[in-house]
Amino acid sequence: MDKVINCFSKRPDAVARLICFPWAGGGSIHYARWGKILTSIEVYAVKLPGREARAKEPFFQSMEQIVDEVINVLLPVLKEKPFALFGHSFGAMTSFAIADTLKRVHKLEPIHIFLSGASAPYSEMRIQAPKRSDLSDEEFLQWMTRIGGTPPELLANPEVVKLFLPALKADLHVVENYRCDKPESPLLSCPVTCFDGKQDMPHDLQAWKDISSGDFAVQMLPGAHFYLKDAANEKIILDYITKYLEMAEMDYL
Repeated sequence: MDKVINCFSKRPDAVARLICFPWAGGGSIHYARWGKILTSIEVYAVKLPGREARAKEPFFQSMEQIVDEVINVLLPVLKEKPFALFGHSFGAMTSFAIADTLKRVHKLEPIHIFLSGASAPYSEMRIQAPKRSDLSDEEFLQWMTRIGGTPPELLANPEVVKLFLPALKADLHVVENYRCDKPESPLLSCPVTCFDGKQDMPHDLQAWKDISSGDFAVQMLPGAHFYLKDAANEKIILDYITKYLEMAEMDYL
């Protein structure tokens, strides 16, 4: 469990668990911090190979590898209490892939799925999006500069770039090769909330409606692709998550 999950604050009396999946090239610390803020929710931040304490492990090459590892580790604890999923960008795709397998194979479903900064995997907008993992390092850094979220001084430091670029490209390779057909009927029944930055490139958020028969909502917040790193936006997101998971827990009981 500790190899794959970062949990800063164990909360045995939590009303629910929030499982968080990193953005491309990201680690677990950003979300693990949330565990110290959300007093009624236990936060599990997923750690992928090739970074943090798993830096010496080879990167995963497919979404199936990520799904298999995470579910193998989490399956026993997911049966203990209600759980929700949160993912930004690459993490949104991972959240959906996890939810899909949990429902189809294990008959388990989150009480809410929170998806941020990404089009649905089967949407035309996502299918037509240019592939970034094949760019040269120079072109890749230019693209990163445009989307924001990474301090310019880090992008200008070759030693730092050498550390994070392989993980980022590996994750983008995974998500760019992840294929999923549009559901003929909703797979899930839980509520779905999409978050996005108002100044980010457009995403087909409405296409996420197709994954569930539950309530669907979109929350647009100021900022570009990494709008969720802004302290004010983070507070809005965490207040929203807390409100809906505490309400869901009452329904669950």
